[in-house]
Amino acid sequence: MPLFDHLGLTVANLDRAVAQWNPVLTALGCTTTGVEMEGGIAWSREDETELILYRATEPDNEPHRYGRVGWQHLAFAMGSRTEVEHLYRIALDAGWTSVREPKVFARFSERYYAAFVEDDDGIRLEFMHNPPREPAAD
Repeated sequence: MPLFDHLGLTVANLDRAVAQWNPVLTALGCTTTGVEMEGGIAWSREDETELILYRATEPDNEPHRYGRVGWQHLAFAMGSRTEVEHLYRIALDAGWTSVREPKVFARFSERYYAAFVEDDDGIRLEFMHNPPREPAAD
């Protein structure tokens, strides 16, 4: 059973958000019908975890700003540093803004390699690779 069943996010412009999110979610193995239902479009994986982008129902929405109460970021675990770099490039090509280029975050560990991007609504994602520590040799 997945840890999360679904995650719903409200966006200011659903069409623009779909254009930014679809390449990233597709690269992560998600699929969508692309059909809006109940004000949102959903992507899912075989494990049935679902991410839904909802159309904002209130006018004059401002983007979320990092550091405010609420959303901080969502981290996707990647199998390698190469995958981190690949997803980062896909996101940039889809119009996401780079927050932090792929690099080692030594404050976590010398193994922790990550990149951060933000969409037009201020929603931040992290692509990260943190392999297990090598067992000590006898």
